[in-house]
Amino acid sequence: MKKILNYIQKNGFFLLSSFIVPIMIMVVVYYSVGVYPGGPKSILVSDAFSQYSNFHASFNNVLHGKQNIFYSWYGSLGINYWALISYYLGGIFTPLVYFFDNQSIPEFFYFLTLLKIGSMGVSFWLYAQQTFTLKAWQQLILSIMYAQMSFLVAHAEIVMWIDALIYLPLVVLGIDRIIEKKKPIVLFVTYLLLFLSNFYMSFMIGIFTVLYFIARLYINKKEYLNNSVMYLITSVLSGLASMIIILPMLLDIRNNGEELSKIKTIKTASTGVLDIIVKNMIGIYDSTKYGTIPFIYIGLFPLILCLLYFMSKKVSIRNKIAYGSLFLILILSFYFEPLNLFWHGFHSPNMFLFRFSFLFSFLLLMVAGYSWEKLAESDFNRMVNLIIGMITCVILVSIFGEKLHYTYISVVSIIGTIIFLIVYLLMNYFFFKKRKQSHFMAVLFVLIVVLEASLNSKGIINGMSLEWRYPKSGSYEKAYRPIRTLVDKADERNTNFYRMENLSQLTINDSFNYGYAGVGMFSSIRNRHSSEYLSELGFFSVGTNLSIRYENNTLLMDSLLGIKYIIDKTDPMKYGFEKIATEGEYSLYENKETLPLGIYTNEDIFLPNAVQTQIDLYNQLSGMKDSFFSVDEIALVDSKNVEISESGNDVEYRALDTEDPIELIWEVDVPAKTQSYISLYPVQFNKSVDAMLRLDVGENSHVTEYRKSGQFFNIGYYEKATKVKVKALFYLYPRDNRKDFDSISFIKPDAAHLDITKYQATLDKIKEKAIDFKMKGRKAIAKIDTKEEQVIFTTIPYDKGWKAYVDDKEVEIPTFKDAFLAIPVPKGKHTLELVFLPQGFLIGAVLFVSGISLFIGYVVYLNRKSHYFKS
Repeated sequence: MKKILNYIQKNGFFLLSSFIVPIMIMVVVYYSVGVYPGGPKSILVSDAFSQYSNFHASFNNVLHGKQNIFYSWYGSLGINYWALISYYLGGIFTPLVYFFDNQSIPEFFYFLTLLKIGSMGVSFWLYAQQTFTLKAWQQLILSIMYAQMSFLVAHAEIVMWIDALIYLPLVVLGIDRIIEKKKPIVLFVTYLLLFLSNFYMSFMIGIFTVLYFIARLYINKKEYLNNSVMYLITSVLSGLASMIIILPMLLDIRNNGEELSKIKTIKTASTGVLDIIVKNMIGIYDSTKYGTIPFIYIGLFPLILCLLYFMSKKVSIRNKIAYGSLFLILILSFYFEPLNLFWHGFHSPNMFLFRFSFLFSFLLLMVAGYSWEKLAESDFNRMVNLIIGMITCVILVSIFGEKLHYTYISVVSIIGTIIFLIVYLLMNYFFFKKRKQSHFMAVLFVLIVVLEASLNSKGIINGMSLEWRYPKSGSYEKAYRPIRTLVDKADERNTNFYRMENLSQLTINDSFNYGYAGVGMFSSIRNRHSSEYLSELGFFSVGTNLSIRYENNTLLMDSLLGIKYIIDKTDPMKYGFEKIATEGEYSLYENKETLPLGIYTNEDIFLPNAVQTQIDLYNQLSGMKDSFFSVDEIALVDSKNVEISESGNDVEYRALDTEDPIELIWEVDVPAKTQSYISLYPVQFNKSVDAMLRLDVGENSHVTEYRKSGQFFNIGYYEKATKVKVKALFYLYPRDNRKDFDSISFIKPDAAHLDITKYQATLDKIKEKAIDFKMKGRKAIAKIDTKEEQVIFTTIPYDKGWKAYVDDKEVEIPTFKDAFLAIPVPKGKHTLELVFLPQGFLIGAVLFVSGISLFIGYVVYLNRKSHYFKS
């Protein structure tokens, strides 16, 4: 402890500066676009708004005892929460959310982002201080550039990735300490923290650091080879200890994850010959969606130093080959799709491409540090020639860049890059030729680097602001209090388990934040099998099932899933729903016709091709046979700003002016006592243009994302036969940077009418077979009493982590489409208990304890061995 205090006392100023300076840069840059506490805009941009904010709010609920840490009922009917933690919430800073309430999540994210950026600066300063024989101010410059790399700034909203960037320099430091000093503790601790924080990014860093270790062995095989065993043992033991998170995650991916991406091309899309030059210029931002090239900028001066390293005669050929090979692997990975997919675990990323490009930036900065150690006056002429060459490249890019599709390069970036190259040349001229190495010059150098980093970050944040648009800060807080109040009122009215949805939600993941059991979810960690079946039952979840949405399904599914409450700004116009409370703009509606989690049925439910639709499922559970729906054509009575063309059953609606919405008005003949819907089904989901759809029925208006919700748009319940006019306004906008977004196509619209009399009769029949479950965290318990062997069908998503016990004896859980739990039970009175524990968790926990214990034993062995040889 005394040694640590002495270290801090000696290096405290620069250690603190490496933390504060990157934070202050980002504070100023964020402020320039209106992002600051109490400011007009929120830091919750892109997925931070829809995903990470809600998941951190849910973790806050866990810390306050409102949710179980292993299982959450609050998304997609139920989800393996331990797996969700491993991807989104594993960082050591996540528990700080405990000190914020969920209404203050935007402020928490602002401080969390800055805290992690500052920690990046500290981690690289510690690495630089232990690695390079440089002055403290030089180490500070390197740490500032690391914490301001373009990859970080462009992806700062993906806060769980930043943890990996914090650990990367320390992992490399740990490898160096094993190689040079035979000390494994730093590597074990940092590897373990890395693996626990985010398995996805740790995979990339794990591969890179193995390659780095091999490169170091190549540099000095005779001296370092003997330490390979220590590296191997330390890596394996840290990997074993991380299995408490990694093993359940891997099993969850195997059970529920998607297939590996197929290699369809050799060259990566959108990359070009000048990418490396362009993305090392100041303030370059193309996109973080699709068609982007890697974010690799980490500063012009580090780039100069790195290039000088490979030009210098002071550097051995083996060093150049070793580090040059690492650069070559990364550069080839930018251009060759098989290598690119390898870094992503053979899973094509959904936006935010080239997620491993931060490794290039780190490697460049590391080599720059070694180069700066050797930089001397004799290198100045070489630096002059190099900078002239770099300026020439920038000028050529400015001339030919647009022809090569680099249309996003601005004049400011070109001029700024040239100016800073000249400034760095002048600074080194004064250092070496004029021999001015005073404190003033050191401070000036730091300030120049800070200015460059600030301008680069400003350019990227401006680009993000234009592409993603930082949301208004009030949008989150304004909605929170009334929704929170209505959710609490629903809780007060119930002692049994129920589900709820919000038709006026801010995001699809709102249920995680507010703590209600919902259907919707958008997450890379999901139960694909249940989502696929729910898609067959009418909920929107296509492709790789990254999301599932509640909107635009039928009353049948509301009742079956136990959707007892709906929050909405307008009347949901649903049979059986009654308004019971209003708070601000929002109202709470209670459904009088819901079913509990369990229903008795028979083994026919397990037959192949059984219960493929919601109608099939209702008939199976009720023992009846009915179709419930009648279908009619609907008449288009008016339209505006549209040209309509038909091809068979497909209809295309082309906007005359994309600045205005397409307006369509249909007239629907609704029979008496029916809940009616119009069907708007896109011709091709994956190729359909995105649009916001506002559907007006009388005075009620609902807005939804067309192509991202179900096909059955509710137009209301009617006691008497009625003619209903339905107005649809389609606000088109480009998808995936497409320019041809002037039309939408869907199958010829029709109306589906749900016969409420038949629906009610069938529902009453099912209610006779219903079973209530008592819920407690990760457990669901039911008292059963049956005169014959039956199957209890539940709407709990199937997961291999579930175990079923009848009278405390474990029973088998057959697979019902791998979608829902359905458990055969014997006749008589029994207690059925369902218990969830992530598959592999117990083994992972044993490996966690074993890995740490074995490593402690290994360190003790090394210390005794060292003392023995010393004596």
